[in-house]
Amino acid sequence: MGTSPTDRERLRSLRLLRRVRDRIDREYAQPLDVEALARGVHMSAGHLSREFKRAYGESPYSYLMTRRIERAMALLRRGDMSVTEVCFAVGCSSLGTFSTRFAELVGVPPSVYRIEGAQDTSGMPPCIAKQVTRPVRNGSGGAAVRPVRNREAPSPAHA
Repeated sequence: MGTSPTDRERLRSLRLLRRVRDRIDREYAQPLDVEALARGVHMSAGHLSREFKRAYGESPYSYLMTRRIERAMALLRRGDMSVTEVCFAVGCSSLGTFSTRFAELVGVPPSVYRIEGAQDTSGMPPCIAKQVTRPVRNGSGGAAVRPVRNREAPSPAHA
């Protein structure tokens, strides 16, 4: 039995949304806005935002900022770039907005993370450090970052 026209349209929409998400993943450091992303898949910005949120649980802008902050975390852990350099390297144009958003998603300002993040992940392969420090979105649109500490071992307070 074939698929209905409604099902075909939904699958087409999901393919377009995946293209948008993939573009954000590839081009996170470029100047991207919802209007430009929507033009790329021939949708209105409002329609793209609604459909993206329905499919992925967050807006395209929120997804973009999460990717940028995730990459910033990796660069800050390396320790060879200043917070300002990292801000611009990940595509943010305002240090203040970057620092505020970073602190919202990670729980500490980027300057603190630059010191503590590198110490907490020292000795870890970068691919593992990236995984254990990845911001995890909660249902309210904010994010809770997985603790950097070893989650397998009980904390000293609970041992």
